[in-house]
Amino acid sequence: MPDEEAAPLAGKLAGLTSSAIRDLLKLTAAADVISLAGGLPDAALMPGPRIAAAAESALRSPAVLQYTESPGWGPLREVLAERESARLGRPVGIGEVFVTHGSQQALSLLAEVLLDPGALVVVEDPAYVGALQVFRAAGARIVAVPLDNEGMRVDLLEELIAAGQRPAVVHTVSNFHNPGGVTMSPRRRRALAAAAEKHRFWVIEDDPYGELWFDRPAPEPVATYSPAVIRLSSASKILAPTLRVGWMVAPERVCRAVELLKQGADLCGSALTQQIAAELLADTEWLGGHIDTVRGVYAARATALVDAVADRFGDRLRCSSAAGGMFVWAEFTDGTDTAQLLPRALEAGVAFVPGQAFAVATPYSHAMRMCFTTAAPDVLGEAVARLARAVEPVAAAGQSAQL
Repeated sequence: MPDEEAAPLAGKLAGLTSSAIRDLLKLTAAADVISLAGGLPDAALMPGPRIAAAAESALRSPAVLQYTESPGWGPLREVLAERESARLGRPVGIGEVFVTHGSQQALSLLAEVLLDPGALVVVEDPAYVGALQVFRAAGARIVAVPLDNEGMRVDLLEELIAAGQRPAVVHTVSNFHNPGGVTMSPRRRRALAAAAEKHRFWVIEDDPYGELWFDRPAPEPVATYSPAVIRLSSASKILAPTLRVGWMVAPERVCRAVELLKQGADLCGSALTQQIAAELLADTEWLGGHIDTVRGVYAARATALVDAVADRFGDRLRCSSAAGGMFVWAEFTDGTDTAQLLPRALEAGVAFVPGQAFAVATPYSHAMRMCFTTAAPDVLGEAVARLARAVEPVAAAGQSAQL
């Protein structure tokens, strides 16, 4: 049957596109390409033997093979409530903790709970691609507020509201931003929380990277300052993505609404992986040492990447400071178009994500995101050398076009 004669799909799909980053990863699978494009933690640093031991322990009980509660396995929620209480500096009840299939599912379920079609969502620019996909699928109207070295420009958000815009949700990646690499300052965190209470909107604080700090811990979460802030986090970056354990901390009425939707989506998560995660997260002495190891390795790699860029490009390519997380955001100051550069970079054996993949209001045609987590320092140096070789023909072509 021809497509035009087949039963139709939902109209909301018309505005959706595949993630440019996921599509790019298909092109970077070749062994001779050094990929700085993915947003992956290093599998070599994941605690495989410890996960295996926790799985063996969990499998001694037949109950681990059964369904579990929709909000998550009770003992895991207790562990998470204790961790989040320490992080937020206030008691977090188990009723405020909801476990999801990775924090991306939490974001998707929250979009259904908090947004009606056409509702205004404010995001950061450049924006986290996964958030854009979720909000577009929800039929939201998206407006961007730019970042600077202190994170979201909350003053511009206030100007937007003063001009008559009324957001239902403001989304922020508060720590070691993906893709921008910056961390929101304590001053702006307090201002954002105060604005949420004053103007009656929700803040979704997306924080998968907050424990991956290098020199000093990330500031107190935005959720510290207001119950209008819903905090998301995940075990993917500190343990392993394959566990698919994420969580939210939110008012109980939000958690109950999310529970209704999750029951319709997948009933519940995996009892096995949630029990594995509970054992590992509860072992605070072991976990602290493990995260310290990950921080040390990532810090050395981040420094290697930023230093190599400075050595090869000088002021021609300016990078965000690598104080934590997984990414560096870099911008050419000479007009180099990174979308045009990418095919030549792939030919030279290196990949990155062009800035336009994260664009909302600003095209970011001269910017790129680079991930430093999965390559050793010497490999990162070679990646930057390959990038430099790819840049020269692009720059020369640009100069010829101006003659």
